[in-house]
Amino acid sequence: MTLPQMMIFGILALTMGLFLWGRLRHDVVALAALMACVVTGLVPAADAFAGFGHPAVITVACVLVLSYGLQQSGAVDRLARNILPRNAGRVATLGALMGLGALLSGFMNNVGAMALLMPIAMQVSGRLDLTPGQVLMPLAFGTILGGMTTLVGTPPNLIVSGFRADAGLEHFGMFDFAPVGVSVAVLGVIFVVFLGWRLVPARKASSAEGFETGAYLTEVRVPARAKAIGMTLRQIETDMAGADAQIVGLIRNEVKMIAPHGGRRVREGDILMLEADVEGLAEALSAFGIKLEEQGSSSDRADADDKAQTAKAQDAADRGKDAKAAKSAGKGKDSKTDTAEEDGDDDESGRREDDILLRELAVLPGSSLVGRSASDMHLRSRYGLNLLAVAREGRRPRARLRTLKLKSGDLLLMQGPADVLADFANETGCVPLGDRDLRIPDARMAVLSTAIMGGAIALVTFGVLPAAAAFALGVLVSMVVRTVPPREVYTAIDWPVIVLLAALIPVAGAMEQTGAADVLARVLVDTVAQGNAIAALAVILVVTMFLSDVMNNAATAAVMCPIALGIAATLGVNPDSFLMAVAIGASCAFLTPIGHQNNTLILGPGGFRFGDYWRLGLPLEALVVAVSLPLLLIVWPL
Repeated sequence: MTLPQMMIFGILALTMGLFLWGRLRHDVVALAALMACVVTGLVPAADAFAGFGHPAVITVACVLVLSYGLQQSGAVDRLARNILPRNAGRVATLGALMGLGALLSGFMNNVGAMALLMPIAMQVSGRLDLTPGQVLMPLAFGTILGGMTTLVGTPPNLIVSGFRADAGLEHFGMFDFAPVGVSVAVLGVIFVVFLGWRLVPARKASSAEGFETGAYLTEVRVPARAKAIGMTLRQIETDMAGADAQIVGLIRNEVKMIAPHGGRRVREGDILMLEADVEGLAEALSAFGIKLEEQGSSSDRADADDKAQTAKAQDAADRGKDAKAAKSAGKGKDSKTDTAEEDGDDDESGRREDDILLRELAVLPGSSLVGRSASDMHLRSRYGLNLLAVAREGRRPRARLRTLKLKSGDLLLMQGPADVLADFANETGCVPLGDRDLRIPDARMAVLSTAIMGGAIALVTFGVLPAAAAFALGVLVSMVVRTVPPREVYTAIDWPVIVLLAALIPVAGAMEQTGAADVLARVLVDTVAQGNAIAALAVILVVTMFLSDVMNNAATAAVMCPIALGIAATLGVNPDSFLMAVAIGASCAFLTPIGHQNNTLILGPGGFRFGDYWRLGLPLEALVVAVSLPLLLIVWPL
């Protein structure tokens, strides 16, 4: 064994040890491994960061962005609502939930699919008389299984495809993983749905992370052709039961009815007063095609115009503070523009849609908002802000949202430009709550984001463009039509994963260039497989699966691909069989909470311990090996 080979083995051993130790982030460990290779001369300094331009890295980043667009537009919410049964039993519900998770994971980031479906899993667990963990673990495993079915389903598949191209072969196609991956995923889901969920320990969930804001009171308008038209209020409330939303009032022809009769039918133009949390509100809007009354409504502006004519004395007193906010919103406009804005001509038309955010603000004691309403402050005309909902502890407000007098302790759901929201909070004595995922479904954006993802996949499937170029084009289109606002593109990318991949690709290249991969391949073939190609294939599958349980799956794929290619070359057999074994093994991390991010996501909400995963994970991994090994030999013969 040469000195460079010993050095690369030493660096890899230390790297894996640090991955297992878990005290340092995976991207930090990967970057440290890359720097060690550069310092020792194993990787030329000029090539150290070539991994950041690798097609696999670009593709992963672009898929994350497109997945974010599907997530934020409400496209996945609509799919979940149409597929998941409402009153079915355990088997049907778990099957539909896992099947949907696996389907989504095939075409979007599986962590994103898990995050989207987690709230639904938590809701149905009570109805099924199961603990949250008994639904969350099957869902997590279903999304992991679904990732192995397509090229873009999970980063390991993209990495494997990249190594195949580097070896002088073409990239794998979009659905080259499907014959084996779909079979394994389907059988895995069937096993968990009918038997495996019973192996999950029934534990009480730990306290939820984040904060609880309680129910918001908001107003939603029923537009033309909305699903809610013709339905009774009782029917709508029944359908919204899973979203923890309820109707507390109805406004028709400017006449408000508190606690309206459940048999009353909804008409076009009605305004429903809803009480719901943010997640339930989003689900209700998406389910019935209804829209927030104050979002983009002109009513507040008209009200502000009327107030400007009848309450000039109060306007004069507020002019100094309001003009300052208008100047902040207008970004340096001249006094003439400010005056026009006070008269009702706001600058919303000049501000791009991607500048608009949702924020939760808490009204502090002594705030200038106390005792004032949205109409009093002319929120739309003066600030360019919308008050979408109010949460108040104790007695439920009875006034219309735009005329509701605010109190200390109220929580406000506000919509507007980020800089104006920040200035408004500072000037009025409000405190922004911690950031969390706040989104209002948009049917148009949902269709566009789905079409963009489908178009990118079609370009790859029919060989029009390579995966990296096709999905980069999809990101560009997403920014142009703003299904993913340009300012959110970079926040949608999981940068630690990108750094990890980009750093380990040159390290894996050093293994090949020094001959270390060939040495390790010969050891495995001679001592473990003893020259038998089928035994060697099984060794690669099992070793990759084990490593994926204790270290990041993308890192596992990057480390094992050169070894798999080396073994195939040593035995003189088809390298595709071994690369596919790496792809399957890297996607099957079921024994620990650290093997995959989806396993980590359910650790707290499911109340799990470190040793709880293997009870379902071990038989599932055994099933994967038993099913995938013969399929590999059939679909990708040696």
